[in-house]
Amino acid sequence: MGGIAVYPGSFDPLTNGHLDIIKRALPLFEKVIIAVATNSRKASLFSSEERIGLMKEVFHGWEKIEIDTFEGLTVDYCRTRGSKVILRGLRAVTDFDYEYAISLMNKKLAPEIETYFLMADHANSFISSSIVKEVARHGKAVLDQVPDVVNLALLRKYQDS
Repeated sequence: MGGIAVYPGSFDPLTNGHLDIIKRALPLFEKVIIAVATNSRKASLFSSEERIGLMKEVFHGWEKIEIDTFEGLTVDYCRTRGSKVILRGLRAVTDFDYEYAISLMNKKLAPEIETYFLMADHANSFISSSIVKEVARHGKAVLDQVPDVVNLALLRKYQDS
């Protein structure tokens, strides 16, 4: 395949499900840009800077990974970065309905950009950032759902609040 793939999301926080999609996409593309969406209407646990910092720790030394942030439409961001591919992960049928609708709108807005879907590995199909945050909020480790540095950041964040 080659080229540049953009993997957009809030990544609040980055989970092992996200990590799995990224690892499996790397052999398919020359570069994968993890694009952290900043949405002023959505309350995030971690600031954009914190999310990017955690990702830089997780992906330190991964040459084909770039971490960036953006606001606005994903297709506009893809155009500015020269990407013809939006990468998305699917966990279940409920994800498909939502993601399919977005991919149709993106295709209408930018016919030259394709959306590639990767199915979550069965071991990660139940992981969601919302569930991870809820468990961590109650002081429980989520080591098998997030990278170690993210688990520590979650526990610290909730201890401080």
